[in-house]
Amino acid sequence: MPFVEVGITLLVLTGSCFFVLGAYYQHNDFLYKLHRLIQEDPYAFYIREKLYDTLQLFNPNCLDQSDVSNSRMSQIMKYGFPGLDDIRVYSDFILSYDRRNRVAHWVYEHLRAPCVKNTGNGVTSHKANYQPDMSVPSNFRSVLTDYKNSGFDRGHLAAAGNHKCHQTHCNETFYLTNIAPQVGRGFNQDAWNNLEIYVRELTENYGSVYVCTGPMYKPKRQLQDVTEVRNTRTKNDKWCVEYEVIGENTVAVPTHFFKVITVESKLSGGSPYMEAYIMPNEPISRNANIRNFLADIREIEHIAGLQFFNGLRRSFFFGTNYTTTPEIYKNFA
Repeated sequence: MPFVEVGITLLVLTGSCFFVLGAYYQHNDFLYKLHRLIQEDPYAFYIREKLYDTLQLFNPNCLDQSDVSNSRMSQIMKYGFPGLDDIRVYSDFILSYDRRNRVAHWVYEHLRAPCVKNTGNGVTSHKANYQPDMSVPSNFRSVLTDYKNSGFDRGHLAAAGNHKCHQTHCNETFYLTNIAPQVGRGFNQDAWNNLEIYVRELTENYGSVYVCTGPMYKPKRQLQDVTEVRNTRTKNDKWCVEYEVIGENTVAVPTHFFKVITVESKLSGGSPYMEAYIMPNEPISRNANIRNFLADIREIEHIAGLQFFNGLRRSFFFGTNYTTTPEIYKNFA
């Protein structure tokens, strides 16, 4: 083979090797950046499996995905996103913000026993202040004056008492994105507070509890005028959704609130237990048992427009909605 041909062949082989190596390292660098993005961005996290399957061309095991599974976001959203509208990630909870109503669609928390107890570490809600989240565009943001003299409490969705491990965690629950107008006496200060205490008791007993909280705007039957009924020759009642708004930013006052609670078993490989509650945003008798407000999760999904547990079958859960608390502690390990 002539010397020139040998040189050209070596040059082509060398160039090809450098090209392949460059592509390989660029690919790995891209995967590393994607890996970091998935840990921080909820939308990338949501489609992470498709991204990894599509982009890991050289070595599907070149990245340790345990970092993703160990990130706080992945821990909180273990059972999937109920919806993907305007996701906002805070240090110890995640929410979907409703720009039209100026409250959250839902707020998700992963509660752990040490963080719901009074540990003496100095974390307290007395150090926190209600404040608007300035990352929300001003024309969609609720502000403190919206609640002033409204007659409603600034009700937490992710309760401050659920986040006692770090002062920052507690402080962030006072962002108005996590707040909704709630009736004070009889609801926020009583029945709803009792439900929050119950969730913390479950957490202390079982160690790991997932809770999703949000507002509902339930339709109600509207009786037709007698004259209208006669003219239309029908007796069918109309249904409508009516709710109050407060402040210059027209913050919506939900008609009801829901909680979906997922309790993880202490047994290795044990199935979780799920409960769902719907409470009307109105005064409730102090003697009312919170278990009177157990609800079918499908009703919450239908009215709130959400989907829980990312398509998991209900049979995945050990049980749902025991009518009495002792049944839970007796039957669920």
